[in-house]
Amino acid sequence: MQQPFSVTLKVRDYELDMQGIVNNGVYFNYLEHARHEFLLAKGIDFAALTEQGIHLVVIRSELDYKSSLKSGDEFAVQVAVERISKVKFGFRQRVVRLADEKICVEALVIGTALNERGRPYLSPDIEALFDGA
Repeated sequence: MQQPFSVTLKVRDYELDMQGIVNNGVYFNYLEHARHEFLLAKGIDFAALTEQGIHLVVIRSELDYKSSLKSGDEFAVQVAVERISKVKFGFRQRVVRLADEKICVEALVIGTALNERGRPYLSPDIEALFDGA
């Protein structure tokens, strides 16, 4: 992953499971938050697109769990975008614990955009993500 966008977060106690580690489902929230922040940083407002009738949707998520986060761990969620096909795009993401730079999760989240008729449609804003990606 080259020069990814990154968001720094901290594990909260209520995100832990009975083993005292971040519950596997919580990583989906971390990844989604980072994707939304990435889009905002690129000038794409997820909520504004929805108001325009354009819906960004996840169609596939692949997560590889490498190491566990624990309460209080600070970590970065990295995001890089790539084109998968004419109407699909992928977010390559990593969750990296900051204390030791250990990769905790590697993910590929594939999505598309749908117009008001429910048809695949990549707006010019979305297309611009792939310029120089």
